[in-house]
Amino acid sequence: MLTGKTAVVTGGSRGIGRAVCVEFAKNHADVAFIYAGNKAKAEETLGLLSSLGVKARGYECDIADDNAVKDTFAKITEDFSRIDILVNNAGITRDKLAVMMSPEEFRLVVDVNLNGAFYCAKQALAVMLKQKSGKIINITSVSGLSGNPGQANYSSSKAGLIGLTKTLAREYASKGVTCNAVAPGFVRTDMTEPFLNNEKVLAAIPLKRFASPEEIAKLTVFLASPAADYITGEVVRIDGGMAI
Repeated sequence: MLTGKTAVVTGGSRGIGRAVCVEFAKNHADVAFIYAGNKAKAEETLGLLSSLGVKARGYECDIADDNAVKDTFAKITEDFSRIDILVNNAGITRDKLAVMMSPEEFRLVVDVNLNGAFYCAKQALAVMLKQKSGKIINITSVSGLSGNPGQANYSSSKAGLIGLTKTLAREYASKGVTCNAVAPGFVRTDMTEPFLNNEKVLAAIPLKRFASPEEIAKLTVFLASPAADYITGEVVRIDGGMAI
């Protein structure tokens, strides 16, 4: 379905990001993934992708650093010649109630989750506009739609990502570039493991379970595929019915 395409995935060494990388590879796309610093996890992801027969490379980069992002995307473009898909998945949390949260904790989360996505989108767009085609998918969160206690920084960053999605969709639709967002609810990852059997959390999910990373990945690949060519500016919830 994606033969001949190159996908760039941030936060691709584990969790949702790794699942997205693998799903792209299963659909025959070459994959460049960006990771923050866990080389062991990055090597694991690279091994999985290589076993699927696609071209794959990992790039260590602090996406909150604009200059580092520029350098990394220059390397990706040199190595792969093109960028067809960007998935802004990288994200961090520093949860605290607002009155206890330091300015640094607020700033750090926004720098990575929102500013980093903007820096990556800007570099990918420079390539996509020359190609007159491209797809950007931002991984936001239901927290960005409804807010969440203890996550003033995270919710703000994810809400900002929705605004970025809609703006990029408006700005570049006429240039052949679409931009959409995926808003997961609770997903089984290392980050959510303490909540997996929390009855109060499960009670808020009509399907009574967390999503798997693979379920998020399949939706992401759909939005990157030709089947979604007429979809742009959308925020697609995948939350087990939490919005009902």
